[in-house]
Amino acid sequence: MKALSYLLLVIGFLGAAFVASLDPRAVNWLAYIPCIVVCGLGVFFNKKADHAHAKDDTRMGENMDTLRNSLANIVKNLNDLNDRRMELPVYEVRFDIDKLFRADLNAFADSRETISHRYGLKQYADVMSAFAAGERYINRVWSASTDGYVDEVRMYLDKAYHQFIEAEQKFKALSSPVSD
Repeated sequence: MKALSYLLLVIGFLGAAFVASLDPRAVNWLAYIPCIVVCGLGVFFNKKADHAHAKDDTRMGENMDTLRNSLANIVKNLNDLNDRRMELPVYEVRFDIDKLFRADLNAFADSRETISHRYGLKQYADVMSAFAAGERYINRVWSASTDGYVDEVRMYLDKAYHQFIEAEQKFKALSSPVSD
């Protein structure tokens, strides 16, 4: 269906461009409008294919595993950093953040829409509010590390940890049998 949608988009676009170029002073609307309709059908089928792909049970299961594992890794790594926060070299923390968190943060962000597809927008918002706050705190730690602000690094590591704990708890509550 994806190939058909792209084919319709290309045919409609090229047809509309061709019709528009035939006469520089006037457009033949009887020929132009069907080309635009073909483009619209291409967009419609493309969106329909994307929606079907996003709701695929296999993909949703894989994404739920990715979400679960990413959150668990983030919480574990934050806990480890938090335990060592008093002796961490402040200028090196940003490198630890890049090494320990970027892949999991990106994986979670890439799979996050599965929450709304499976559980709804309210549950998505609940999990993502805590996740986004934690991510902002991690970014704040990175910036504070770059600038050498020891107190901010320590404070925001702790704040990030608590936000991701909250996100993980809310996510686990979704996966429990009571919410299904």
